[in-house]
Amino acid sequence: MLTLLSLALAPGTAIALYIYLKDHHEREPVHLLILCFLYGCLSTAVTLLISLPVNFVIITAPDDVVDQFINAFFKVALVEEFSKFVFVRFLLFGNVHFNEPFDGIVYAVMVSMGFATLENIVYVYQLGFMSGVLRMFTAVPAHAVFGIIMGYYVGKAKFTHRNVFMYSALGLLAPALFHGAYDYFLFIAEIKGVYAGIWIGSIVALIVGLILSRKAIQIHQHSSPFRKDTTDL
Repeated sequence: MLTLLSLALAPGTAIALYIYLKDHHEREPVHLLILCFLYGCLSTAVTLLISLPVNFVIITAPDDVVDQFINAFFKVALVEEFSKFVFVRFLLFGNVHFNEPFDGIVYAVMVSMGFATLENIVYVYQLGFMSGVLRMFTAVPAHAVFGIIMGYYVGKAKFTHRNVFMYSALGLLAPALFHGAYDYFLFIAEIKGVYAGIWIGSIVALIVGLILSRKAIQIHQHSSPFRKDTTDL
């Protein structure tokens, strides 16, 4: 039991620490990061509350490619990203410690890791050790990517001082787009008669997301008002 719990906790903790260390100029207080993580755990309850009526109203067939598009992009991706977004945009956005664009990435990733870690615990205990190993390299990093993309645009909304609504909307829709693409290829890979290797599309979406995430981190590192040098990568 302890091994499974450690396996479930490890990837989210490692990613959270990585992002914390990437905050080179003015790091956030640890108590605030813990609060963000707890918000992420709470966002799973928001997802459940939204999903129950949505699943009741919108019924999708498991063996239909179009229905799985609706399932992946709207019933899963948009709902989950919205559940995380409300905490980042409406509870953390006005925090006094949110004083540089990179903080948007920090907060969004911490919320995403809270969500992903609680989700990971459920999956690992239900499906076992190998599920935890697989998710360590797929689902949990994917949630980190979604968080970085969300935080990038929320940071833009906070400090650009124009087009706040547009950047806020992108903070929700851009991660939902990547999340939907990642899930969609996995969902249709399970449909009988569909080319089995279609799941590779999820890996491609994840790789593209990772590349864009690295760029987003660099952009916000270099736009920090606390920056004293030009060495950050």
